[in-house]
Amino acid sequence: MTVQTNAAQDQDKDQDQAYPIPALPDIPDPTFSLADYVETPDPLALCTDALQRAIDDCAAAGGGTVRIPAGIWRTGPLRLRSRLALHAEAGAIVRFEADPALYPLVATQYEGQSAVRCLSPLDGEALEDIAFTGSGVFDGCGEGWRPVKRFKMTDDQWRKLQQSGGVLSEGGEMWWPSAEARDGEALVRRLREQGVTDPEAYAPARAHLRPAMLSLRGCKRVLLEGPTFQNSPAWCLHLMDCEQVTVRNIHVLNPWYSQNGDGLDLESCRHALVERSTFDVGDDAICLKSGKDEEGRRRGLPCEFVTIRDCTVYHGHGGVVVGSEMSGGVRAVRVSDCLFMNTDIGIRFKSARGRGGVVEDIVMERIHMSGIPLEAVSFHLFYAGKEGSEGYDEQTYEVTEETPVIRNITLRDLTCIGAQTALLINGLPELPLEGLTVENFTAESACGVVARHADRLTMRGLRLQVTSEPDIQLHACTNTDIR
Repeated sequence: MTVQTNAAQDQDKDQDQAYPIPALPDIPDPTFSLADYVETPDPLALCTDALQRAIDDCAAAGGGTVRIPAGIWRTGPLRLRSRLALHAEAGAIVRFEADPALYPLVATQYEGQSAVRCLSPLDGEALEDIAFTGSGVFDGCGEGWRPVKRFKMTDDQWRKLQQSGGVLSEGGEMWWPSAEARDGEALVRRLREQGVTDPEAYAPARAHLRPAMLSLRGCKRVLLEGPTFQNSPAWCLHLMDCEQVTVRNIHVLNPWYSQNGDGLDLESCRHALVERSTFDVGDDAICLKSGKDEEGRRRGLPCEFVTIRDCTVYHGHGGVVVGSEMSGGVRAVRVSDCLFMNTDIGIRFKSARGRGGVVEDIVMERIHMSGIPLEAVSFHLFYAGKEGSEGYDEQTYEVTEETPVIRNITLRDLTCIGAQTALLINGLPELPLEGLTVENFTAESACGVVARHADRLTMRGLRLQVTSEPDIQLHACTNTDIR
């Protein structure tokens, strides 16, 4: 199978496409079938060696496609190669077993900072021309890695979870798959505080160091088209410092209670297109990031020239999210024609003092939302990394490089039926959110607009049906234009 090159790219793109369509991978013709590397397929046995040999042989031949036929294929982590298409055919389930012993510890990135983690099930660095295609399933067996919070379970679910094995945290409010996973948290914290970077020092905490299911770092011309990616140990799809990224017609699934169960995280990526895909996850669905705090600012790699369109999110902490790790900046983003249902927040911008970074030049339009428990649109500059954090204070601090900047954002043609708040702005007293324009926003919600510390706030064509008056509440907002 050959992935088409630029000359044969999609012809149905919008005429008003904001940025050039990313270049697609150039994959040579040779095909290598996993069936040729497995003498007798056995769904009870690991096929890691066979699958890795197929990948390596493909690379040695100059590239091509590795076909994974229908069936259950149990495996450990795989190291990807350049000029490779991994094609999971219909009926194929690639199941990455939840045995920490299979996953070497490596120096990598996690939540915007350098960290030691287990090798990702699908792992690649400094690759060119890499694709994941077909209509099969990549399953991360996340239930064998993730902790579960008590309050996210019914009594019956909680009882069954404990009966399956595992251990509880002190106080009994968190379930862990193993004592090693639970107790590793304290060891990892201590090693990080001491600045220890040797992966071997973290070995006793291996089961705690959950990997992202797909991790691509510094790669060029990446395509994800067709498969279902599900049940990841931590984040599902993490692309960092990648260029020319195309994500289309994929499905990303994680249990709604999955800890750190993000769908797609584009961190410091350039020239990316995400379209016609569905997400049903346990954390942020489509998230744009660029590193955290001083390390992110020092790296200085923004996430930029990103188009997101025609995507559906069924559940998540946010539909499209910017932050909170945005210290390298996020800019030149266009989001359109998306549907968010039952996400905690619809459109979400989050940051905090200490991050720094500039978020700017973002346009989101024709976004439809329903059943939103919190805010349809949220700008929250007091995010502390805690789920549901709503901290806010009036204390003013000096403006420094650690002060996050959010400016020049346009939202237009939005609808939301069912939310606690239509629009929330919690800007910083020392540096208000600047240059937000909201045009044609129709919302049915308990509260309307609640804005604190915003400058050059423009709102036109608001249609708010609220149960709590007044429908617009402004505090310390300057240069407002409301019509």
